[in-house]
Amino acid sequence: MNILAQDQNAEALKKADIDFSNLSKAKGVKEAFIAYTAENGVLLRPFMMPVVGYDAVKKFMEEGDSNFQLTWEPLYADVSTSGEMGYTYGLYTAVYKDEKGVEQSIRGTYVSIWKKDKDGNWKFVLDTGNPGLEPKK
Repeated sequence: MNILAQDQNAEALKKADIDFSNLSKAKGVKEAFIAYTAENGVLLRPFMMPVVGYDAVKKFMEEGDSNFQLTWEPLYADVSTSGEMGYTYGLYTAVYKDEKGVEQSIRGTYVSIWKKDKDGNWKFVLDTGNPGLEPKK
């Protein structure tokens, strides 16, 4: 694959990640993650075992707390020379209401590893994030 094609693939992957975030903003985190999880997708979350496979991710998202808004912005994307796998990383923001009903937000970093499905659509095979861009107190 030439450099131009690889750059175009990276931009297409970055757009898929942006579309994923836009769906989360418009329809909620549950619907977005269910739509963009690969059959063998994995979620890595703090203080728990990996959530492995589409069905497990779907169950996790359906049973989890969705009383927050999660959006993110990819800062970088890269795609393999085959054009079938890639990764994105960037910054996320989660907005929620605390126990007093006051809106709060936290920011952090994330990385997603992506693979094209049989229809040529980007789906994540691994997603993880790290809380906290603010300095520790």
